[in-house]
Amino acid sequence: MRKPLLAALAVVATVCGLALGAAPAQASTGGSPDRELHPDVGLIAFYDSTGRYRCSATLVSPTVVITAAHCTLGTLGKTLVTFDTFLDDAPPSFLPVAADPAAGYTSAELAAAGYVSGTAYTHPEYSDFTDTRNWNDVGVIVLDEPLASHGDGYPQIAATGTLDEIPQRALSKTLFTAVGYGTEVRQEGDNKKPEPESYPILRRYVDMPGQKLTPQILQTNGNENDPWGTGGTCFGDSGGPVFLDRELVAVTSYGYTSNCRYLGGYQRVEIPVVDEWLAEFGL
Repeated sequence: MRKPLLAALAVVATVCGLALGAAPAQASTGGSPDRELHPDVGLIAFYDSTGRYRCSATLVSPTVVITAAHCTLGTLGKTLVTFDTFLDDAPPSFLPVAADPAAGYTSAELAAAGYVSGTAYTHPEYSDFTDTRNWNDVGVIVLDEPLASHGDGYPQIAATGTLDEIPQRALSKTLFTAVGYGTEVRQEGDNKKPEPESYPILRRYVDMPGQKLTPQILQTNGNENDPWGTGGTCFGDSGGPVFLDRELVAVTSYGYTSNCRYLGGYQRVEIPVVDEWLAEFGL
């Protein structure tokens, strides 16, 4: 789910074809600080007609960053990109304010603030959470200037159909790693109910067992108390990568609960309808 910079809550919306509510755009439930384990996973920020938002994303080539479609749809102006491991521990926001929010960021003002900039593109068949058979919740940011990998090489997108090779009986024993800058779910003060907290903002990772696989979507069990995993994704993790054996197989798409418990949904990127579109960007 993408994360409004000025509001910590997301509206839970009913998604056609799903039995439960799903909240588009998600931080980590039970996550661990990533530090430099996944240095090519970054945070993106952008404006649309309703305000300023942030998501997570992955640098997969010198000029292409992969994220979720709902983190690119309706973007005004340029998208900010940063790969800093730790970004902020308390308000006010560390991010720059656009000189003209109605036009969004410009490349010049992002460069002046020390950030990378790029242009957002949305999968042309993105269904905006209305059709699970044609979900296509994937987008890209084409950078204005090329970037070298921050690690030992750009993360690789898995070969077409990689997840289809996992037997259904083995899915619940298969661990997937999600990475992002989402909000942390924790108990604050006298509040007995753990809830998403907007700060600190840092890159985290979680390991999640598979729960369900469709031609478009991977679902996982994001409960940190699950004996097979360490947690799940939440607000701000949207667009961040899901890795299997260090290969990119999906991006964070949705969650079922407002406190980021239970199941998480991830758009597969190793399917033909996504592969063919990404090929247009040289991937």
